[in-house]
Amino acid sequence: MKTALAILLCVSLLALSFPSTTAGPLAGAACYTACNAGYGTCLAALGLTAGVTAPVTWWAWFTGVPAAAMGCSAAQGACMTACVALFTAPTP
Repeated sequence: MKTALAILLCVSLLALSFPSTTAGPLAGAACYTACNAGYGTCLAALGLTAGVTAPVTWWAWFTGVPAAAMGCSAAQGACMTACVALFTAPTP
């Protein structure tokens, strides 16, 4: 899980370092895509699948998987919040 979060952080920082000439809707969309990929990777490390609403087995509630999944959601939210700056930056 730490590896997924490190990758998510690196991709987010890379996305935020784009020059303003490449910013705008495409850069913002690429940033959101990177955030979602990191979220999927984070959940996969926990043995979960993003977007699946099937009931979680009883053992998951006792092993702390839901709490860890909330950490993945929090990281995705922070990443997507950082992407907003790309939408407001000037474009060529």
